[in-house]
Amino acid sequence: MNWHYILPEISIAVSAVAIILADIIRPNRWLSSAIALAGIVTAAVFAFTGDYSQPAGVFNGMLTIDAWSQFLRLLLLSVSFGVLVVSSGYFHRLENIWAEFNALSLFALTGMLLMSSASDLVSAFIAIEITAISFFVLVGMLKDARSSEASLKMMLIGGIASAIMLYGMALVFGASAGTRLDEISLAAGSMPDASTGLFLGMFFLLAGLLFEAAAVPFHMWAPDTYEGAPTPVTLYLSAASKIAGIAIIARVFTTAFTQPQSLSADWGLAAAVISALTMTLGNVLALSQTNIKRLLAYSGIAHTGYMLIGISVIGLSQGSAGQAALLFYMAAFALAELAVFSMVIAVTRHLNTDEISGFAGLSRRSPLAFALLSLGLFSLTGLPPTAGFMAKLFVFTGAVQHGLLWLIIVAVLNTVISAYYYLKIIRVMWLEEPADPGKIKPGASTGTIAVISAAAILLLGIAPYVLLKLAESSLLNLP
Repeated sequence: MNWHYILPEISIAVSAVAIILADIIRPNRWLSSAIALAGIVTAAVFAFTGDYSQPAGVFNGMLTIDAWSQFLRLLLLSVSFGVLVVSSGYFHRLENIWAEFNALSLFALTGMLLMSSASDLVSAFIAIEITAISFFVLVGMLKDARSSEASLKMMLIGGIASAIMLYGMALVFGASAGTRLDEISLAAGSMPDASTGLFLGMFFLLAGLLFEAAAVPFHMWAPDTYEGAPTPVTLYLSAASKIAGIAIIARVFTTAFTQPQSLSADWGLAAAVISALTMTLGNVLALSQTNIKRLLAYSGIAHTGYMLIGISVIGLSQGSAGQAALLFYMAAFALAELAVFSMVIAVTRHLNTDEISGFAGLSRRSPLAFALLSLGLFSLTGLPPTAGFMAKLFVFTGAVQHGLLWLIIVAVLNTVISAYYYLKIIRVMWLEEPADPGKIKPGASTGTIAVISAAAILLLGIAPYVLLKLAESSLLNLP
């Protein structure tokens, strides 16, 4: 077997085990963090220097390593590095379980990296469960009432989603006599019409995968989980886990269900309907939130809806369009989440509250935190000249070109709704008087990640085609 193709995943898994062993021998906060960050950097070097010009199968085709997985690997590794650096500002809450936090973060990352490369239903399920179980524990690490409830809700809904997904996989296997995505594609393409088993299996499979992206109807866990989890874990769920969830939907459906054309159109239209429901529900429910983590949870649900527009374009075009715009949107969303949550961690640590009212007067208490948080919110809104604006422009343009004008009208209306609650936070920070006029200084680690993310947001807003060209070179190779 060509082990060198999965060296990034091996590096992360070995680093996670090394953290556990080092903590047993001699607990040390800095050593734990150093091993975790070194493992991510090593994995990034392997991912960046590997030759992925031609797709390579690993484990008898259960994983496919190609330019698509390389792009997602680098994105997930970058986000994970940012999360672990930012989490140092949360050490006061995780001091006694710091090694466990780092190790579980790497195990979750291992699962997400495998999700980006999975080309078999079995490997996809294993990767999803590695990720989900790691996050179940991470969410409950504070061991208080809210954290435990958040973990329990995520686990229960995740169990239901896994059962639905497994049932869909069983139906797909029964109809196609295969679990590899290319085998399923060949079997589906040879059918004059999609069989009932394949059709139902495809939709059960889609329903189960929607849990990972927190899309309707499997969104219910997100608000309580985001609020109760440690804030770095909330960031990890919102950015990295969502990216991995959308990526595996794109991988599975673009590879396995593009033939016959009617089958691809069916799931493309289903994704469009779910997209409209997801973005509308997320934005409407965000309007009444007073807790910033719950608001960002509903905001994340809405952004899942926007990303599902890209999925629907992929389906309607049989995989020939929409992939580059979707990858660009993932990167822009991840950067905005890093900028926003970095400052949320810095401010809420000082205030000891997650309520939006606590951010009153932040423009005077910490101009830097105010500027960075505002820029991240502008990008989430989709205002120029940010990466978020270009991301929505690319996704919306592709949808219009493939007959989804009605969906873009819904998306634009939802963007207007989102502007209200994003700008509400900025109004509180700018106009309202703070209860305590004392200065707030973001830590060096959180400030550095936020500044880098903000600079990238502006760079991609002004010169987006640099990343877009990289995304275009990473398109999935259809069978």
